Amino acid sequence: MGLMGNLRNRAGLVIFVIGLAIVAFLLGDALRSGAPFWAQKQNEVGNINGNSIDYQNFNALVEQTSNQYQQQMGGAETPQIKNFAVQQVWNQMVSQELLNSEIEKVGITLGKKELNDLISGPNPAQQIVQAFTNPQTGQFDRTYLAQVITEAKSNPQIAQQWESMLEQIRSQRLAEKYSNLVGSSVYVTALEAQDEYTAKNKLANFKYVLLDYSSVNEAEIKLTEADYKEYYDKNKNLFRNEEETRAVEYILIDARPTKKDSAATLASIQSLKQELSASKNDSSFVTINSDNKAPVTYYKKGQLSAALDSVVFNVPVGTTVGPYASNGHYEIAKVIDSKFSADSVKASHILLNAAAEGGVEKAKAKADSIKGLLAKGEKFETLAIEFSQDQASKVNGGDLGTFTRGQMVGPFEEAAFNNKPGDVVVVESQFGVHVLKIEKHIGNSKIVKVAVVDKAIVAGKETTDAAYTKANNILSEINSKNFADVAKKHNLTAERSVRLRAMDNTLNGVEVPRELVRWVYESKAGDVTDKIFESNDHFILTKTVSVSPKGIQPLEAIKSEIQLGVTNLVKARMLKEKMNNALNGATSIDQVAQKLGKSAINVENIVLANPVIPGVSFESAVVGTVFGLQPNKPSKSIEGTQGVYAVQVSSFVNPKEMVESERKAQQKQLLAAKQQRSWGSIFKALMDNADIDDNRIRFY
Repeated sequence: MGLMGNLRNRAGLVIFVIGLAIVAFLLGDALRSGAPFWAQKQNEVGNINGNSIDYQNFNALVEQTSNQYQQQMGGAETPQIKNFAVQQVWNQMVSQELLNSEIEKVGITLGKKELNDLISGPNPAQQIVQAFTNPQTGQFDRTYLAQVITEAKSNPQIAQQWESMLEQIRSQRLAEKYSNLVGSSVYVTALEAQDEYTAKNKLANFKYVLLDYSSVNEAEIKLTEADYKEYYDKNKNLFRNEEETRAVEYILIDARPTKKDSAATLASIQSLKQELSASKNDSSFVTINSDNKAPVTYYKKGQLSAALDSVVFNVPVGTTVGPYASNGHYEIAKVIDSKFSADSVKASHILLNAAAEGGVEKAKAKADSIKGLLAKGEKFETLAIEFSQDQASKVNGGDLGTFTRGQMVGPFEEAAFNNKPGDVVVVESQFGVHVLKIEKHIGNSKIVKVAVVDKAIVAGKETTDAAYTKANNILSEINSKNFADVAKKHNLTAERSVRLRAMDNTLNGVEVPRELVRWVYESKAGDVTDKIFESNDHFILTKTVSVSPKGIQPLEAIKSEIQLGVTNLVKARMLKEKMNNALNGATSIDQVAQKLGKSAINVENIVLANPVIPGVSFESAVVGTVFGLQPNKPSKSIEGTQGVYAVQVSSFVNPKEMVESERKAQQKQLLAAKQQRSWGSIFKALMDNADIDDNRIRFY
């Protein structure tokens, strides 16, 4: 990634960079040759169909991805960002590896001529078009492309970036070929189109009688092993684990700030308000006293917290406002200046590395020389390709696109917004010396320069010590048998999470440290932690209840989870007997209802494609039965989601016959939906048949 990636956040760039890095990893020699087998295994994050993933390679991509997300969201790396990066890289590696394997199996290749056509043919690849479009004319610039190709032959940095782009083009084209192959194997017949049309447009009018499951007194039901087995055998595929999971019990000891802690934080920031108001060096004051250390700069409407945003644009310069509570902090702010400014700027730049140029002064002298060349009529794009050290923008002739306030580092941003369109200025930032060309200012709004000081509302020592002492007392008492009882003794509840996965970082929505999850996966069923785990808000104690391996779970492992389903199965059996007795000898649904002491309910205009009984629930089995009945004859008893039904069709209303153009349009629509679903089905099949060993929990 180029240095300018640290200056601005581009969502598209994240995917581009991650994609290129992963493609390079997968298509290159990812494994270190000559390493002993045990050493490879020791550093193996995972293995996909025999292809080992080395930790160092994997982690480099994780760090790169995490950095990108940090730039997008602002702030330092959090456990959530790190975990998301690990998951993102893993998912893309698995997807790419499975896809590459299929492409190789079916013999899909990309010839040299085809690749050349994708670069410089009549219809170049989209990546080429985007990278080599002249920002001033908006037209694809073949001369510019030729310059970069020539430059890549002698410049190693450009050569590396060019090869990365080629790898992405190859990979994408091979994936497109595979997609086209899959798409051509999917079809929709005229009969399927007719069935779909009928399902959406044929109307059924019918009456029904419902014996609701809730009408059965559960106290009268005694579930047997045979009941559990019957339900399990009927629904076995619902109990498939896609990966190993663990059931855990855990006790949360609250360590969040108390009202006393909040009051102490409020008093602390109130004492700073007068000092901030009198401060002569606001940036230094913020650095010393603020927790978040927000830059002292200009902000536009919507960039500050809601409380500050509603005040600072309406008070005189020099006013200090607050404190206000916002997102777990108290904050005060001093309004230093206000003015009207552009909402966004379109600009280009050439970045010089001060160290490589022999120091800042020499870099500035070189920047002045480049500025002089521009004044003599040299093209900015050409000079950017030749001199800029920002690899992300130089291939676009230095073009940065359009950016708003808050996307660039301070000095660069101020130069871009404070100078006029058409100006070329030299500006220094922590990334080097820039030759900045301001092309266009867009919009005009009020902005305010604000110094914000905030203090996080955190638990004080007294609160933390009390919570830890309580956790320690519980830890000294708990064991495998009394875990829940000890929690109750201390006025707490032993919560349960039945599906903890190896890469989760929450228990039922409560954030937990990765250290806790690793402990669970290193433990055996029945083990109780011998240490206290700590999150931002809690001290946590845990017990491993059971281990559910990958695949269909045995009945005993999911018995407690299916009790409601088994209970409804037994209720259905009882209610079907009652319904069948009422149906016996009845010639109409009204007679059935009369025997049951009920009234038959009439519903109209129901379609098969939307099997909902109004006011009741989604009942696909019931509505499906309706469309297979003859009118004016009561059905057999039907087991539904809400209870047991009997139905009788009053009439059907058939739709108008489809004309040929409608049928073709229906086929086309169905085909598009089928092709879209086919990708998911194929990927699931590949995943189900893949040999994937996921060892990430050892490292993250």
